[in-house]
Amino acid sequence: MDSQLTYICDQLKALTAIPSPTGFTKHATNYLVETLTAMGLSPEVSNKGNVLVCLGGEGNPLVLASHVDTLGAMVRAIKDNGRLRPTTLGGHQWRTADGENCTVHTRDGRTYTGVVLNTEPSAHVADEKVEQIEKNMEVLLDENVGTADETRGLGIQNGDIIAMDPRTTVTPSGYIKSRFLDDKLSASILLGLARAAAVGEVSLARKVSLLFTVYEEVGHGGSFVPADTRDMISVDMGCVGADLACTEREVSICAKDSGGPYNYDLVSELAGIAAELELGYAIDVYPHYGSDVEATLTAGYDIRHGLVGPGVYASHNYERSHTDGVRNTYELLLAYVTQA
Repeated sequence: MDSQLTYICDQLKALTAIPSPTGFTKHATNYLVETLTAMGLSPEVSNKGNVLVCLGGEGNPLVLASHVDTLGAMVRAIKDNGRLRPTTLGGHQWRTADGENCTVHTRDGRTYTGVVLNTEPSAHVADEKVEQIEKNMEVLLDENVGTADETRGLGIQNGDIIAMDPRTTVTPSGYIKSRFLDDKLSASILLGLARAAAVGEVSLARKVSLLFTVYEEVGHGGSFVPADTRDMISVDMGCVGADLACTEREVSICAKDSGGPYNYDLVSELAGIAAELELGYAIDVYPHYGSDVEATLTAGYDIRHGLVGPGVYASHNYERSHTDGVRNTYELLLAYVTQA
């Protein structure tokens, strides 16, 4: 398991290093296709950009889904002073990005670094505190520009993507800190499972497919799945916070989120396996959450649905998890796909 944890953490670093705000995910999906193909698997890319790969097995088809789209921003307008007015992609919280480094991606492939700041960030200048809401935020480019025309001269235009720096690190004590652990940490766990299946370390008790979606943050990532799907589990971040039982060192099994309850029998099966294996786990209710598999249900699929993931603290912020949570999530999924 130690080598598998190392592999998962390496994949996390690789994935978070690839900017993929919702709507700008092609580089991330290209990486997934290359990585899965190198394992000897045959991934397919849908018209909308989702990546689907079958790991093998027969009967009772199961889909495990994670997403590689992240929060981010887009250029809404170029201001008269050459700075950029942003608009959010997904449920981005601007107060968590104030002072964050970022990169602007133009449509012709150029990139420019910058920093996200509010309109008066200097404590030695501001007469009163500026509220950190979207209309008060701007991107200062690391370029010598002072007018809108000078910024346009760089090739920057409305609709260009703004990606925040992830700042990914794994500490000697096992803590994993980064933006976009939601959901690149769980995507990395699924890559670890794919590798184990590809080299024959896993004997699948049913047909298992992995689905990596690219529009989860805006609600329709999992709206299309294979027609034969019987069960689907979103492998996403587990919530850690007030009134919740899960910690960063555990796997969270969601019983209900803002979209309603998850399948009672499937939640019970997952919890039963976790208890039997003496894994660190918790069953929780997430008050403000939605997942890929809810989009699948909304699209009309007749499936059982579940949600699990490593505990992640400070969601949609600079997030933190732990390798113990990764281990527990991986071992729960491994047991679930190998038990008849």
